[in-house]
Amino acid sequence: MINLSSIKNKINRDNEKFKVFIWSLFDFANTSYSIVVVTFLFAVYFKKTVASGEPIGDFYWSIGTSVSMLITAIIAPILGAIADHSAGKKRFLMFFTLICIISTALLFFVNEGDILLGLILLITANIGFEAGLVFYDAFLPEITAPKNFGRVSGYGFAMGYIGSLTTLAIVYPFIQKEMIKETFIISAIIFLVFAIPLFIFIKDSRKKVVLEVSYLSIGVSRVFNTIRNLKYYKNLSIFLFAYFFFIEGVNTVIYFSGNYASTTLNFTMEELIIFFIIVQTTAIFGSLIFGIMADSIGQKKSLVISLIIWIVTIILAFITSDKTSHFMKGLANNFSMTVEEFSQLSFYFVGMLAGSVMGATQSTSRSLMSIITPMDKKTEFFGFYSLFGKSSAILGPLVFGFVSYLTGEQRIAILTIGIFFIVGLFILSFVKNPTIESVGS
Repeated sequence: MINLSSIKNKINRDNEKFKVFIWSLFDFANTSYSIVVVTFLFAVYFKKTVASGEPIGDFYWSIGTSVSMLITAIIAPILGAIADHSAGKKRFLMFFTLICIISTALLFFVNEGDILLGLILLITANIGFEAGLVFYDAFLPEITAPKNFGRVSGYGFAMGYIGSLTTLAIVYPFIQKEMIKETFIISAIIFLVFAIPLFIFIKDSRKKVVLEVSYLSIGVSRVFNTIRNLKYYKNLSIFLFAYFFFIEGVNTVIYFSGNYASTTLNFTMEELIIFFIIVQTTAIFGSLIFGIMADSIGQKKSLVISLIIWIVTIILAFITSDKTSHFMKGLANNFSMTVEEFSQLSFYFVGMLAGSVMGATQSTSRSLMSIITPMDKKTEFFGFYSLFGKSSAILGPLVFGFVSYLTGEQRIAILTIGIFFIVGLFILSFVKNPTIESVGS
């Protein structure tokens, strides 16, 4: 006798797996932008070529990233509230995705001295990328059950880092031929091609609404209503406050790791590629391991572990970048290496540590946010999640860039990152990690 119930359950499981795959494929797509533009190639190109290698290039870069984050921080909660009202996440995601793709392709036309043009396109592209994440993240509670939030969020970040490695492999021949500008167009194409499946296969049920006021008025009123009622979401408020600080550290590392390795440690383009391959590879495993760990021991405990690893990573980066210390000289002699060679080798290890928790911290934060957020306000609260994340990214890169400019040393500036991780870890200790059974209650 055919068991219709078991067949139906299998179909539902297969359908969920398919939706998770298609959803995570968008992570594969958008990391082609983040690795090429934000973290690696355009970041280094902007400092060395557009800004002619001047120290103030770090400050210009921090202004560009901070302005884009400020704009995103302002509009994200309003957009989230509007999308919740009309269930139109996919439309907004498509709009901002296209903005990012077009602006990325136009970076091809940025040449030496074109600082203003480079900053305008960077700001526009980054707004498209970051604002789109508000709606992408908000799909998570719709494609899987709460008990799987941790691992599914981890799958997304792991897929993203696979996308980064794939993108690096594709652009490597162009880097060898010093065709750096062409990589910006390639990044845009990869983003476009692999983003398409989400818009085809993931459904976004839309409500038929009769508008008595504009969407903007609805968005603004809902945002202010949420702010007034935040006192009723104490646990969520504490988490967002902690998130503001520790994600600041993560964002600053992402925005300046390429510049740091290139400027402070004198990495060549080939050495930078090896470095980022190491970071992206460890990030894949870190995202998967921490995703499973989050569902097993809890999101909060997993997040605490990742932040402790971050603090250790920053300390090691500071120590190993000091080429004048007797400690580093002694270690270099023990390995029969120059202090510069040993410093570069040590930074590969620092990259391994950073990679192991880079995606894990973001992934675990996203799954914890999904658990403690009311289902009927998921996009609106993810807008606030984005608000805290993006507004923190205004301050972090700006502080790093300013300290680097004042002191002339990126090594001193890196200590500011560690402070944000420590403060975030302290505030996180007051957050309660609810059980799955209490989700939505």
